Parts: sequence; structure tokens; C-alpha cells
Amino acid sequence: MVHKVLFWGGFGIAVRLWQLGIEMRPILAKESLWVYPLFAGVGSSFGYWLQGVEDRQLKILAQRREAILEKRQRRDQGTLSKVEEAGSLAATS
Repeated sequence: MVHKVLFWGGFGIAVRLWQLGIEMRPILAKESLWVYPLFAGVGSSFGYWLQGVEDRQLKILAQRREAILEKRQRRDQGTLSKVEEAGSLAATS
């Protein structure tokens, strides 16, 4: 998780440097040094949010995988109901 937060924090600083380059302003001006931590914080918070999204998606995928494996196991044992059997046949054709 930390690597995504650090990556997006660095990305926030890179965006600030890019912005100053486009504006052709000095990169390390005393009056604008406070903005770097702000951009890094915004980038880091986005990385933290994105990591949570990824974790939730992986959890959902793992649950679906388990459900599919259980359904296949029941199908192979012949204990599927008619509705599940028709659904699995429709999904494979």
C-alpha cells in the first residue's frame, strides 16, 4: 500500500513542477515552497483512495472465483439444481 501512496505523492510533486515549467516560473521560489507539500498530499491521498478501490475489487474477484469453483465442484458431483445447471450450460455455450 505504501508504494502506491509514495508514487502518487511523487506524481503530485511532478505535476507542480510541470505546472511551473509551463508557466516558465522559477521552481524553488521562496513564496511558493508551501505548495509542494500540498500537491504531494493531494497525490498521496489519491493513491490511498486508489489502493482502497483496488483492495475492494480484489476481494470481490476472490469471492466470485470461490463461488464459481464451488459451483463447478457441485456440477462435477452432480448436485446442481436444474436452474443452476441451465445457467451453467448457457454460460458455456
